[in-house]
Amino acid sequence: MFIVYPVTQVFYKSLFSSSGFGSSDQFVGITNFIELFSDDVFIQSIKNTGFLMLVVPVITLLLSLIFASMLSFGQLKEKHLYRTIFFFPSILSFVVIGILWAFIYHPNMGIVNEIMKVMGLDQYALTWLGNPDTVLWAIAIVMVWQAVGYYMVMYLAGMDSIPKELYEAASIDGANAIQQFVKITIPMLWEIIRITIIFSINGVLNISFVLVIVMTSGGPNNSSQVALTYMYQQGFVNANFGYAMAIAVVVFIVAIILAFISNKLTEREAL
Repeated sequence: MFIVYPVTQVFYKSLFSSSGFGSSDQFVGITNFIELFSDDVFIQSIKNTGFLMLVVPVITLLLSLIFASMLSFGQLKEKHLYRTIFFFPSILSFVVIGILWAFIYHPNMGIVNEIMKVMGLDQYALTWLGNPDTVLWAIAIVMVWQAVGYYMVMYLAGMDSIPKELYEAASIDGANAIQQFVKITIPMLWEIIRITIIFSINGVLNISFVLVIVMTSGGPNNSSQVALTYMYQQGFVNANFGYAMAIAVVVFIVAIILAFISNKLTEREAL
């Protein structure tokens, strides 16, 4: 009722020209989809979404693995404190995170530019969210900051379940820490890594929508527009619901394809 029916309705409504609930719908077939791929803003939003889906998961999962290794194998007395600190951003509301970082990036009051000025790097004190060249990177950094702790905890749980005897045997055989990480930790964590890859790719779609709405509203000049914000704009601002549903269908299909591809590329025999 709450999943299958709405999804089927999205596919069905994408074939109509509709201005909202209760209005008379006109069947237009695949016209909405044809218009999509000649729509410069939609093309730009897909490129921006693809950029975030490529950059954010790679950086996030790499940092999560590094931090998890440091906390799991490092001799740190404050280990539990660091776990809590790293995990804290993942429990905050996306809206709160967007507002917080909008202030951090503020060109006059933001701490980023203040740090640049203190370090004598005034030329790098930019309008981070108002510059087409930096806005996507600025949003990507926020997404990485929010998600690193969440995936780090997942990796920590996996690392804690790896038998310590494997590392002891590897040490006796002369393997250093990097060799142990590559030959033992990564293979034993592979199933968790596969899951986090899919989670992170799909997570980008969800969090990018909220952050862009809160921090930039798609600006400047659509340079931070992502597929779901453009869908929202078409549906709830322009009252072009049929067109918005067509965008939703494209995003849905792309997400399924990416999940399938990542699943196949990372498939291997479980240890």
